[in-house]
Amino acid sequence: MKGFRHWIDELADQVYEDLLKRGKEVYVFNGGLSVSGLQHVGRLRGEIIITETLRKILSARGLRIKQYLTLYTQDAWKGKQAQLNAFPNPDEAKKFKGWPLIKVPDPLGCHANWVEHYWSDFGPFIKDFTDGNIEVVTTTEMYRKILVPFIKETIARRMDVRRVVNKYRGRKPYDESWIPVEPVCGNCGRIDTTETVKINDDDTVEYVCEHCGFRGRTSITDGKLMWRIEWVAVWWGLGVDFEPYGKDHAMPGGSRDSCVDLAINVYGLKPPFGLPYEWVALRRPDGSEVDMGSSDFLGFTPKDWVEVAHPHIYRFIVLKTPPMKKYSVSLYEIPQYYSQYYKAERIYYGLEKARDAEEEVVLKRSYELSYPKEPPPSQPPEQVPYTHLAIISQILPRDKWRVEAVKRLQISGHLPPNPTDFGIRRVMETLEKASVWVRKYGPENLVFNLSSPPTPSQIGDIPEKYITVFKKLLKNLEELEDWSEESIRNAMVDSTKDLPSHEVNEYYKFFYKLFIGKESGPRAAPFISLLGRETVLAYLQVFKH
Repeated sequence: MKGFRHWIDELADQVYEDLLKRGKEVYVFNGGLSVSGLQHVGRLRGEIIITETLRKILSARGLRIKQYLTLYTQDAWKGKQAQLNAFPNPDEAKKFKGWPLIKVPDPLGCHANWVEHYWSDFGPFIKDFTDGNIEVVTTTEMYRKILVPFIKETIARRMDVRRVVNKYRGRKPYDESWIPVEPVCGNCGRIDTTETVKINDDDTVEYVCEHCGFRGRTSITDGKLMWRIEWVAVWWGLGVDFEPYGKDHAMPGGSRDSCVDLAINVYGLKPPFGLPYEWVALRRPDGSEVDMGSSDFLGFTPKDWVEVAHPHIYRFIVLKTPPMKKYSVSLYEIPQYYSQYYKAERIYYGLEKARDAEEEVVLKRSYELSYPKEPPPSQPPEQVPYTHLAIISQILPRDKWRVEAVKRLQISGHLPPNPTDFGIRRVMETLEKASVWVRKYGPENLVFNLSSPPTPSQIGDIPEKYITVFKKLLKNLEELEDWSEESIRNAMVDSTKDLPSHEVNEYYKFFYKLFIGKESGPRAAPFISLLGRETVLAYLQVFKH
């Protein structure tokens, strides 16, 4: 496909042209998240990774860009069942319904509040998935400081605001008495049941709480603006020029259209260039999929991901997928993601040909941009299959990984005699991650503990026809000059070639029981190659006589 370009480069061209028309010295990119519960990896997609990658591409073209991530911490806590279940006593937690997120206590008592608790599995890991040049701000802070003039302007121009907002409210228009400030109730703490009824002066309002009946007076900064206005307030406060948003906001006549209308026709503000993106799905072990959701606690966090995989792998998945195309991820499928990444890596370095020009462009560019901080290494890094590292992590004690694991991977042909520094570093990092993965998410056949070498009495229940196969396998392996996975595979095939296929399957049950005490295990050739010549022959010596 002549002239095919990666979607992010096409998008970068469009954003570049838009920014030049704005003519600013420093442009602002912003993403937004509500910390309503589990901060899942789907939230890295548009608000962080795509935005950060665009920033770096356009910065390389000479633009100065500042990137923010806004946390909507004044949003009301909805008290969904999944949120209530986060507390030791869900019924008692119902009293926090309607409170600003930032005011809801940490359900486990280990952080200052709900927001800090759930942000702890996400926020500190942003630097791993990006270059780290992203400033996090909260709407709570913004209301206290930079948004005060905007709140005052909104109150002064509330009739104009009401006229625009009512276009999008269907059968529930606001009447002429509406004042678009939502205070926190000084009695019950809710922010979702208060109605401002009077403007006292420049800085305070009076309100009534529909939930508890309390009537109070408070500062215009102790609450929030109605959400459509709040979105525009963030654009105004930060000077936003580019912003992604989830597909739920992208419907014609929907929430973003209403905010654009407000920005232009009430506040005289040029809206940011907007990028809609699809949600990310969680794929369960049974193959079913469900959209990740923060307040529904569906998904897994960046912290969970980096325990078992490099951030590069997730960035690659994000960047090879156009923004409005859904993708699903699962912690159970990490080895497949590494295989896909390694394929892209081989294509990038010219070691493998892509299916067509489009695949070549998408995979090479996505691989290149998958590195959060530095460009890819100048030489192709060595590739060791993820499951091989999961196997070796269970064979060798941790203190022998650095020396003995590398040695065995060299002997088995998975690493060259003089591997690159980058390759060794990646192998050691992946080995650590694979050891966590196999115990937490690995399939049953890949999880094992080595048995002790068998004694003659322990092989008494093996039928004679399989004893013959074991003897042949021992002879074949003893004669191998090269302890590579391929040589071992050939030796194993040769040892079973006289058995009918159903008996080969039966033989392997005894094979695995011999080594790991159960009837199934990792693929035999990789397992034997990584177990090492001396160890394997020690297990098979029992068939010598």
